[in-house]
Amino acid sequence: MAGVKILNIEAGMPTVEEARQILLAELKHAKQSGVAAVKIIHGYGSTGKGGALRGALRTSLLRRKKEGMVTRVIFGEKWSVFEDDARYAIEHCPDLRNDRDLNHSNEGITIAVLV
Repeated sequence: MAGVKILNIEAGMPTVEEARQILLAELKHAKQSGVAAVKIIHGYGSTGKGGALRGALRTSLLRRKKEGMVTRVIFGEKWSVFEDDARYAIEHCPDLRNDRDLNHSNEGITIAVLV
C-alpha cells in the first residue's frame, strides 16, 4: 500500500460540481494505485468559495464511505491523535503521522482513508 496523496482541490477555484468530479476521479485513481489515504485540501470558507466546496466535498466523501470506496472520513477539525478514526488512519497509513495538520484542527482539509 502506498502512502498519502495530497489533493488540493481549492487551488484551481473549481465550481462545486467540478470539485465533486475531480474528487471522485482522484479517489478512484488513488484506490486503483494502492494509495492508503488522500488528504483533500478544500479550504474552509474565508473567501466564500471554500465554504461551499468544504460542505459539498464532505457530503460526497460521506457518500463514498457508505458505498465502500473509502473506509474513514476524517474532518480536519477532528484530525487528532485523540480521535479513534485518526488513530485508525495512522495505523493503516503511517505516513500520516508526519502530516503537518495533525493535531492542528484545520477545517480546510479532510482525510479520506482508502484501506
